[in-house]
Amino acid sequence: MSNPIKIFAGRANPGLADAIARSFGQNLGDVEIKNFADGEIYVHYEESIRGCDVFIIQSTHPTGDNWIELLLLIDAAKRASAARVTAVLPYYGYARQERKDQPRVSIAAKLMANMLTTAGVDRVLTMDLHASQIQGFFDVPVDHLYGSAVFIDYFRKLHLSNLVVVAPDVGGIKTARAYAKRMGADLALIDKRRPRQNEAEVMNIIGEVEGRNVLLIDDMIDTAGTLTNAANALKKAGALEIRAACTHPLLSGPAFERIEASALQEVVVTDTVPLRRPSHKITVVSVADIFADAIRRIYTDESVSTLFVP
Repeated sequence: MSNPIKIFAGRANPGLADAIARSFGQNLGDVEIKNFADGEIYVHYEESIRGCDVFIIQSTHPTGDNWIELLLLIDAAKRASAARVTAVLPYYGYARQERKDQPRVSIAAKLMANMLTTAGVDRVLTMDLHASQIQGFFDVPVDHLYGSAVFIDYFRKLHLSNLVVVAPDVGGIKTARAYAKRMGADLALIDKRRPRQNEAEVMNIIGEVEGRNVLLIDDMIDTAGTLTNAANALKKAGALEIRAACTHPLLSGPAFERIEASALQEVVVTDTVPLRRPSHKITVVSVADIFADAIRRIYTDESVSTLFVP
């Protein structure tokens, strides 16, 4: 712990970055980030970081400039002789392209990991990866946090009775099972077919939801098609109050309109990605304290595994 710690942030999510730094107990470091007339990004640390343990907070939701900005911040820190550089990615973009599931496609999640490593990152801290195997794409340590800590605290305070936790697809069953176990709830599953990207059609509901309060669990909301189709199908099957917990609120295209017109009573999200606009059905809970705690533990070489409970 001999090296001083400094926390910096890109421009992707300044609200969360500032909240993390305040929770940690210090201000964000001074860094100049601007665009040239043609859009090219320029970064400059305005204070010495030689020999420092540097943490760079940057969510990498669209546009791709958020990725470029992060890579430039890492490169500049390494060239300024930082002792260690940790990339803090509350949201890891391109995580949905983590395998070659058809011919002639990119494994973009691996490409992003390669670029972070090439830029010189020493460690990565992130939350609720779309596919946990992405951790294996790195040759540097990856600390993978879970949003369940803030979600479970929130829903426990609502004292929801007769609760069933629902996974919106087979890929989410492990996470949904963990929520169900910790909340003392039953488990159900939506069996769906996806005819094309960003479109989902609900096929079957596996489990008992009639007359039950429902909590849908997912790692992200993009266009909200999967989530709202699932909620509407659950309502038709006799579910009572339907809520959802989704870590990353990308909320692209018609997402807000779909949520507001759906059977969902409430959608609880975190601040890993800033909301484009407010909605009476969307509640935001902060993950700043979790990230601040993880940064503190990494800096002091303490165990981070206690924060890994899904």
